[in-house]
Amino acid sequence: MATGPTTFIDSHEGTSLSSNTLRPRTHTWQDLRNAVKETRRVQSSLVFKVPTEFVFKKLVTADGIRRRLYFLGVPFGGRENTLMYVDIPGDVDTLGCVNLTKWQPLLVSYQGMTSKGGFSKIEQLLRERKRLGGFGITSYDIDVESGRFLFSAGCSLFYCTDSCFSLQPIFPKEVHSSVGGIRMDPKLCPTNTDLIAYVCNNDLWVSNVATGDERRLTFTHKGLDRISDDPKSAAVASYIIQEEFDRYTGYWWQPNIYDATEPDKKTYRILYEEVDESDVEILHIVSSTYGDSGVDDYRYPRAGTKNASVILKMVEFSVNADGSIINVQEFKLVESLCQLFPPMEYIVRLNWTPDGKSIWAQLLSRNQQLTMLVLIPVHCFVPVHENEVVVDSEKLPIQVLYEEYSEIWINVHDCTQFFPQTKEEEVSFIWASEAHGTRQLFLVTSALRSTGEVPGNLKPVILNHCQLTFGDGEVVGRRVWLDPGHQLLYYMAHHHTPLEEHLYVTCYSSPGSPLRLTELGSSHTVYMSEDCDYFVTIYSNLSNTPAATVYQLKERIMGMSPVTVGPLLQSTALGISYIPPELVSYKNSAGDEVFGLVYKPHNFEPGRKYPTVLFVYGGPQVQLVTNSYKGIKLLRLHTLASLGYVVLVIDTRGSSHRGLKFESILKNKMGTVEIAEQVEGLHWIAAKMDFIDLKRVAIHGWSYGGYLSLMGLARRPDVFKVAIAGAPVTCWKQYDTGYTERYMDTPQNNPQGYQQGSVLKLVKNFPNEENRLLIIHGLIDENVHFHHTSLLIKELIKACKPYMLQVYPKERHGIRQPEAQEHYETTILSWLMQHL
Repeated sequence: MATGPTTFIDSHEGTSLSSNTLRPRTHTWQDLRNAVKETRRVQSSLVFKVPTEFVFKKLVTADGIRRRLYFLGVPFGGRENTLMYVDIPGDVDTLGCVNLTKWQPLLVSYQGMTSKGGFSKIEQLLRERKRLGGFGITSYDIDVESGRFLFSAGCSLFYCTDSCFSLQPIFPKEVHSSVGGIRMDPKLCPTNTDLIAYVCNNDLWVSNVATGDERRLTFTHKGLDRISDDPKSAAVASYIIQEEFDRYTGYWWQPNIYDATEPDKKTYRILYEEVDESDVEILHIVSSTYGDSGVDDYRYPRAGTKNASVILKMVEFSVNADGSIINVQEFKLVESLCQLFPPMEYIVRLNWTPDGKSIWAQLLSRNQQLTMLVLIPVHCFVPVHENEVVVDSEKLPIQVLYEEYSEIWINVHDCTQFFPQTKEEEVSFIWASEAHGTRQLFLVTSALRSTGEVPGNLKPVILNHCQLTFGDGEVVGRRVWLDPGHQLLYYMAHHHTPLEEHLYVTCYSSPGSPLRLTELGSSHTVYMSEDCDYFVTIYSNLSNTPAATVYQLKERIMGMSPVTVGPLLQSTALGISYIPPELVSYKNSAGDEVFGLVYKPHNFEPGRKYPTVLFVYGGPQVQLVTNSYKGIKLLRLHTLASLGYVVLVIDTRGSSHRGLKFESILKNKMGTVEIAEQVEGLHWIAAKMDFIDLKRVAIHGWSYGGYLSLMGLARRPDVFKVAIAGAPVTCWKQYDTGYTERYMDTPQNNPQGYQQGSVLKLVKNFPNEENRLLIIHGLIDENVHFHHTSLLIKELIKACKPYMLQVYPKERHGIRQPEAQEHYETTILSWLMQHL
């Protein structure tokens, strides 16, 4: 890629410039780089100011009730996340609105706790799956009652205790270990916070920080060098479960202690998954990033191939009075879930019930059209090394509590919440379903089968199925909060507009119209206290950067009104350099309302026409057009507008938060319908806004957006002058099972859909002119492998089609350096200015 002067060409195919066309101007590579750096400097600084991961703690003292709010944030002058806190005044009515913007650091920062120049391979891959961009402490576990914290930092584990609301920073203590390897996914034992579990080298370990005793609990992984010789792991969720179902843990502490018959010895249990990837294909990705071989090996299940097999196990151990860990014993299910439920391919969600006597698990079929919620009593687990174990027939077997089928697909959610069990013969829980088109919440009560029934009767018996939420807008599939004392249910939803998320409350004992608790005009992300008496919301809109406010719910009845405690974060004034996009909407040819964003050029002059970039994603699970601040995640669009481009973003059918019917346009035909809908939106906006030059339109996107950028140029070269495809999928047969099969079924069942949705089959349609296609891809991409681009290049060469390729290797430890980001951002701008 040339780095010399680049010219903004305003003519098209040699035609002369008209009077209303912007005159040519020249930008050097350095000019463009400076523009990118300035945008990143202003906008990226906002990322570090927004706090996350809030937890409320209440402390009852002789002087009254005190409350403290913990969260992750960057201290003034710092660069890395750490634990922060603010103290909440006790009497809001007397004090009125108070200023909570003076955050206090909870921890003393010292050299051993800061980042040491990078992450291990396994840490970086997990960061990419979680889409983490910050550094320092990125997550923590807390036992609210004791005030004990546990977190990872500086390639080690640390803990501290804030039991009495310390006024000075706490010096964290390191969890020392004699084990080599990175300790991942650390968790505090809920009944003894001196016990810490974690995963190391794909096995489960536990440490007693009070005594320093450390024990390996599982011996699943052998520690062999070759991935083909060591396919098993314990307490680690499989790749598909992490990447496509957003579950990043593979083990769960039992919430209560049972069988503690000896006063000087207590018994603990941990449920975990044992994953066997023996049948999963191994991909060999050429790279010099890790090791000396130049090749990275990954287990990666491509569409239509075998997934990892998973079985549930449980480990039990005791702790003596002296703190030593003894009597480790492994348990398994008498009959595995895959034997009991052959159609079920994935365990997408699981946890303990509130009383710790049973485990609930959500299972999902391979085609993701059938899901089951099952209840597994603890006594269904038997010692691994005992043969011919017979389970007591008088005890309850594994139960099916709920079953749901969809003609389209099941979108997995995190709304499942169990009530404490009050009757032996039934169990109640909150469930979310899209059976009626949009996701709504239900209160379900299921009967527990008696032991005298015929074995194998696994159909659920539903005693009550009550819909709790109503309306066109969908409920967000994240956590809900129960307030049993007042019989209230709090949840996030899009009831008022699909462009904004809000907090709502309804009474689950007598459901009616929900009450909205957050203010319209912004989109909200909410964290509630466990007792539901306080919440904090992070909110923003298209014109204002994120802000945060703490609220109290004093009168917890329907009709309540939140009381403002005070601001936690003020919106940042950006000055005249930031011009927010304009929101537009229209009815598409199918009669659906479609929303879009229009970024006008910062040098906009009425009567002139401007080159236009259609920034596209277009796939499922993503919503780009919302009433929230866009300067953080869509930096490139702001830079494009500052350099004289119109930028359009349109959420056509297939995007999320509009209901299952709106999404289902993609079923079995990804890549064949999206471009027509994007072009329809482009033409509608151009007809309403006369400043778009339809002769100079680029299509640009990343991942699924990169895929549609290729599809746009192949299917409509008459509409798109150029395409910039970032990390594109080019053939769905090469993508993973969990995502691809949800929307496309398997290649064996839908060969026509896979063929029509393959970019490789449309290479002959690409333009023969030079400088119309730019492909950008990273060499180490665990999700959309570079193999996709290499397959496309092979076909482009065979068809003698012109293209340009920009490749980006990642630095050691997988960290994408700011210089690399600046370079590919500048590359995009330079290439556009030369060829659009």
